Amino acid sequence: MKRFGGKISSRTTPQGEAKPYEINISLWNALSGSALHGPDKWQFARFLCAAGVMMALEGVPAFYIHSLFGTENDLERVDNTGQFRSINRHIWDMEDLDHVLNTPTHHQKVFQSVTKLIQIRRAQPAFHPNATQYVLHMGENLFAFWRQSLDRRQSLFAVYNMTDQPQSFNLSELNLIATDDWTDLVSEQVYEDHLGKVTLMPYQFVWLANKKGKIKES
Repeated sequence: MKRFGGKISSRTTPQGEAKPYEINISLWNALSGSALHGPDKWQFARFLCAAGVMMALEGVPAFYIHSLFGTENDLERVDNTGQFRSINRHIWDMEDLDHVLNTPTHHQKVFQSVTKLIQIRRAQPAFHPNATQYVLHMGENLFAFWRQSLDRRQSLFAVYNMTDQPQSFNLSELNLIATDDWTDLVSEQVYEDHLGKVTLMPYQFVWLANKKGKIKES
């Protein structure tokens, strides 16, 4: 985290020893690379994957406003306040924010992509906060779970590549209902071969559903 511009807050034990207790960093910067290899080209994909995991899990997802914009570390604010926590409390000027959201910046890309996922999520009965959830075991490189709507009409398999290398899995591992049509809600790709192989690029994920909820225009 220090390599990605983060700060480490420490506390002093009764014995006078300083121990780290909190990492202060923006989520955008925290996901800019890996501990083993440092910064890499997968920052956006990793960021969107993290958002995709949160949105699909049981319960109600909550977004910190800076996670909607991909706000970076505010080191100037840290210097001004003397507080490490200020690093993730950037105060946007409305004109500046409007500019970056309407020009080709990573802020625009993050905002458009995350809001699209939110729209998709809102339309799916299987993403009801209390809908059934079971974690699937698909190896160390894939994180996957199954959601089913309360009326059991919609089944949704969320599968995430948690690595910086392409990963493949067989649809047969999901035990899809053969008589249903299955579509990835994220890419809108239809999978007609229920026994075929799916290859996910680094940090790519699919929300594979047998029924598509209707997205409401915002």
